[in-house]
Amino acid sequence: MRVIYNIAIVQIKALLFILKFFNSKIRSFVYKRKNVFKILKNNISRNDNYIWIHVASLGEYEQGLPIFKEIKSLYKNHKIVLSFFSSSGYEVRKNNPISDLTVYLPLDTSTNAKKFISLINPKMVFFVKYEFWPNYLQNLNNNNIPTFLLAGLFRKNHWFFKCYGLGFLNILKSSITHFFVQNKDSMDLLLNHNITNCTLMGDSRFDRVNALLDQNNDIENIKEFVGNKICFVAGSTWKEDESLFVDYINENNNDLAWIIAPHQIKSKKIKEFQERLKCKSILFSNLNERNVNTSKVLIIDSIGLLTKLYSYSDISYVGGGMGNSGLHNILESAVFKNPILIGKNYFNFPEAKDLISKNGVISVENSKEFKKNLNELIENKKKRVVMGKNNFDYIKSNLGATKNVISYLK
Repeated sequence: MRVIYNIAIVQIKALLFILKFFNSKIRSFVYKRKNVFKILKNNISRNDNYIWIHVASLGEYEQGLPIFKEIKSLYKNHKIVLSFFSSSGYEVRKNNPISDLTVYLPLDTSTNAKKFISLINPKMVFFVKYEFWPNYLQNLNNNNIPTFLLAGLFRKNHWFFKCYGLGFLNILKSSITHFFVQNKDSMDLLLNHNITNCTLMGDSRFDRVNALLDQNNDIENIKEFVGNKICFVAGSTWKEDESLFVDYINENNNDLAWIIAPHQIKSKKIKEFQERLKCKSILFSNLNERNVNTSKVLIIDSIGLLTKLYSYSDISYVGGGMGNSGLHNILESAVFKNPILIGKNYFNFPEAKDLISKNGVISVENSKEFKKNLNELIENKKKRVVMGKNNFDYIKSNLGATKNVISYLK
């Protein structure tokens, strides 16, 4: 199986080389990894000790951030190299308070893994959630480098637990020094496969979102835009989600302050969305004290504001669930005591199922259900307050994952 994997990786590398001439995203993926080894050579000193932390994208970075901060504090005589796989995560957090150096992760070929690890020579390594790269893991194991999985999440249908994945499961067993997993199901799966070096840490996203309450959440002109209206904030939305809002806004005259933060900030898509609206809308980049009360819908065309926007919300919608892109983080809104609406596809997200059962989140199937539930929340303040409290209490009851990891490391 390992041989097949390595052949596939080499073929993917060749395919990417060809496709980069025809696709801008692939071209960016290839070019941005081109100078990684040069960057490492120019910035890594053999006189320093390094910790390597790897995340797939922004979500995993945010999930691990409370732990990263504690690791940085615990190992003050070490420098941190942070790597991202996705461009979106790297571009948003290439400048961050954690790492001394932030880079892209090269493709998982045997040559890349050996060179990358040799250049950093990390004293310990942390991967977050789903990041299982066989060649990197095997090389770390060959060099006896302590390697930890943070916020691990496993399911019965995961390919590791299929007959064709046993080779990779063995790599996991031999390479990961300790598994810190999010839930009991993951813990039981590992134990059933004779992996006993594991700890139930919980989900560090709860610690991360709880910290949002202590940050400065003020955004210029937002308070004035909302005024005395009920504020509806829709975060990380896709086209399927936005169709719900368009139908509702065009058919209803409710005096709401609408704030829409699309997941993809592309001028063409934002313009298309605006053209579907029958009311006036404005981009956040154009919002100022002179025009702050001229539009019903505010569209966020900047990155990094969503968690602060939720602090202004009376009712929230978290995107991704109406299509197949994947539900985004509902905890970021829940911590601000918001009642939350989501789409119909949420079954792979335990926190969504939990909060639906706790009456803090409502899933809608279509425009009709969206309209019905939104109207109820607009008209019933008591229901909004109860749902918001349920969400907040859920956050508070699940804190402590960071402490569980750091206690072990100490």
